[in-house]
Amino acid sequence: MFYLGIDFGTSGARAIIIDSELTIIQEVNCRFQSGKNDNLAQQWKNNLNYLLSQLSVGIRQKINGIAINGTSGTVLLCDSQGNPIDEPILYNDKRGIEILDSLKKIAPPNHLTCSVTSSLAKLLWWSKKPFFEDASYFLHQADWLGFLLHGKSGISDYHNALKLGYDVESLCYPDWLKQLPCNHLFPKILPPGTPVATVTSAISEKFNLPQDCIVCTGTTDSIAAFLASGVKQPGEAVTSLGSTLVLKLLSETRIEDYSSGIYSHRLGNLWLTGGASNTGGAILKHFFDNDELQQLSNKIDINIKSNLDYYPLLKPGERFPINNPQLPPKLEPKPDNQIEFLQGLLEGIAKIETLGYQKLQQLGSSPLTQVYTAGGGAKNETWRKIRERYLQVPVSLSRQTEAAYGTALLAKESQIR
Repeated sequence: MFYLGIDFGTSGARAIIIDSELTIIQEVNCRFQSGKNDNLAQQWKNNLNYLLSQLSVGIRQKINGIAINGTSGTVLLCDSQGNPIDEPILYNDKRGIEILDSLKKIAPPNHLTCSVTSSLAKLLWWSKKPFFEDASYFLHQADWLGFLLHGKSGISDYHNALKLGYDVESLCYPDWLKQLPCNHLFPKILPPGTPVATVTSAISEKFNLPQDCIVCTGTTDSIAAFLASGVKQPGEAVTSLGSTLVLKLLSETRIEDYSSGIYSHRLGNLWLTGGASNTGGAILKHFFDNDELQQLSNKIDINIKSNLDYYPLLKPGERFPINNPQLPPKLEPKPDNQIEFLQGLLEGIAKIETLGYQKLQQLGSSPLTQVYTAGGGAKNETWRKIRERYLQVPVSLSRQTEAAYGTALLAKESQIR
C-alpha cells in the first residue's frame, strides 16, 4: 500500500509517495510560473494534474490515501459548484488592511485573526464586493485542491482554519464568529488527516487511481514540514534555519501570546507552539556567500566563545522572542577577522533561538528536551555545535524535511482512523 502527500508551497509543488514502512517510493515536483498571478486556481489545478500524471502508473494503482497541504492563509471564494468566483488571495496579501479596524471591533482583543493577512480579514474584504452574493464556500488552498480530487466542497481542517478564527481548543467556531452575516460560507472543520471521501470516478479513471483511494483533510505547509521531522514527544522541537528563524515546540499545554506572535496549533491531544524571529540565514547571506560560510565555519574553534554580543538583524524590527518593531540590529563592534565575525553572528542567532525556547517554557510549555533542525542552515555542523552549547539539549538534523513527506504521513495515518 502506498500513500501520497502533496505540498503546495510558495514557489512550487511536490508529491511524495511512501510505503507502509515510511520509505519514499517516488518523488516528483514542479515550479510555478514566475510572475504569473492571473488565473491562479487554474494554474494550481494544472500543477496538481501534472504531479499526478508524473507518478508511475504502477504506483498510482496502489495508492490508498492522499493528503494535501497548502500555504497558510491562501484562500478562495467559490460558488455552489466549487468554482472560484474571483482570483485566490495569497497568504501574504495585505489587502485586509482596508477592513482591519472593523475586524478589531468584532474579534477579541489581540486575537490571531486581527492581522491584515489572516483568512478572516480576506473574507471580510471579499464581503464588500458585489459578486460576494454569488459565493457558497470559503475555502483554503488545501481544501480546494482536495475538493478537486474527492468532489466534496466546504470541508477544511483545524490547522488551516486557525487564522479564520476557529477555536482549536473547543473544536468549534466561537460565538463572535458565528454571528457574522457570512458565517454560512465557513467550511466544516475536521481534524487533519480525517478521511473525507474516495476520489471521484473521473479522477480515478484519468489517473489510474484505485476507486477506493481515500482523500483526507490536509494541513498547512509549515505543519507538514514539522510532521516530516518525526517529532512525536512533548518537549521535542524543530528549528527551521531558513531566511528567518522559526521555532516549533511540541507541548502538553497550549501557549498563546498573540502580542508576541506566539500561538498554538492542535496536534491531536498535544499542542504545537512557537514563534518566528526576523533573524536567520538572510543576515548570514548578506555578509557571506555559500562557499565563504562553509570555509569560515570550518575554521571556527567552538570551544572558545567570541566576545561579541550581537542581535543579528538586517533592519530594525523584531517579532519574537522580543516583540519590538523598532528593535535596532546589533552588529558592532565588527572585527577585521572574518572568522570571528561569522562566529559572532552564529552565536547571536543561537542566543535568540535559546531565548525563544526559554520564552515558550516561561509561558508554560513542556520543557525542551531535543531540537531537530530543518532549512538550509541545518547543514552547518559548526553552527549545530554552537546551538547545542547554548540550548543545552541534543541538536540534530530532522529525519525528513520535505513538507510533502509530512503530508504523506498524514495520508497514511488516515487509514487507521
